[in-house]
Amino acid sequence: MIQILQAAHPGVLINNEIIEPNPQHVGAYKELVTRAPDLQGVSFTWHQLTSSEYEQQVKEKNAHKKFDFIHMIQMLYRVEDIPNTIKFFHSCLSHQGKLLIIILSDSSGWASLWKKYRHCLPSTDSGHYITSDNITAVLRKLGIKYHVYEFLSDWDITECFIEGDPDGGHMMDFLTGTKNFLGTAPAALRSRLQEALCQPECSSRKDGRVIFCNNLSMIVAES
Repeated sequence: MIQILQAAHPGVLINNEIIEPNPQHVGAYKELVTRAPDLQGVSFTWHQLTSSEYEQQVKEKNAHKKFDFIHMIQMLYRVEDIPNTIKFFHSCLSHQGKLLIIILSDSSGWASLWKKYRHCLPSTDSGHYITSDNITAVLRKLGIKYHVYEFLSDWDITECFIEGDPDGGHMMDFLTGTKNFLGTAPAALRSRLQEALCQPECSSRKDGRVIFCNNLSMIVAES
């Protein structure tokens, strides 16, 4: 993404601030930076904080910086207060700045899984079950102008239906937010979930494979 910005604005200095609470993710990002070419003119400021911790820090220090571009990619599932988080970061935009939110689309299999087949998922704390419609509703309530662009994506989950397949096991862990789901869930729950995943609202079939709909929405909010 930084290289795309550099290509669009050659010669412009870029101050990139990263907010990420997970130290392993911060470390992985730093490692990528050390190995990435052509990052001259880019500075990095690291905040190992949650978004709410960052907001509190900014307000306490009265250091309300303005940014030309802020992105929140697949992160709103885990914030405590979605409307206030969006409101705060939108307030951090400079004149004509843009806020990019990437979230699972309402046309995705995830949306059907969470809304129609929620009873097929284990009762674990997996964060907010939100999709693009939830976010656009918040933006409208806040009076923020936005545009939505759909990004079509799919995911081959055929191995989820092969008994004992390790990759299928990891996929089911990811789909349910539960470690070792296949090894710990009751047989009836496993069966219900596998049946739900095969429904046309969630997946399609191609050449004998089960293809899960993983569509994303890219929401661009105006300052």
